Amino acid sequence: MQNLEIIVGSQMGSAEYVAEQVQQVLVDQGIDVTLHLQPEYNELVHSTWLIVTSTYGAGDYPDNLLPFIERLNDTADLAAIQFAVIGIGDSSYDTFNFAAKNVEQLLLNKGATQLLPALYINVLDESLPEDTAEA
Repeated sequence: MQNLEIIVGSQMGSAEYVAEQVQQVLVDQGIDVTLHLQPEYNELVHSTWLIVTSTYGAGDYPDNLLPFIERLNDTADLAAIQFAVIGIGDSSYDTFNFAAKNVEQLLLNKGATQLLPALYINVLDESLPEDTAEA
């Protein structure tokens, strides 16, 4: 298998914790994984992505993900990309997991192939988000 790139969008750290735990689970299974806390689009072309992102403010992307998203918006064709998405959000907001939903739709609109249905984690659930993602 090619390298799996975990792209993290985290404002307060929750998505980073989830990404690190998922990374460890995958490494334990023998999968080559690289974690990107400041993702650079040019380093990630033609690969398999796992995007782990929280939603910030009124349904916005976390600040660290904004330059990456801008590059995705400026790219016409992402057919070479395969991806999955894990979103971390608070269901008491009407913008629950908007960043994850928006990046998922953006990638689909640009021709990328979704490997798995998105996982939308609610931080109000009893389980820790990291444990939900690991399961």
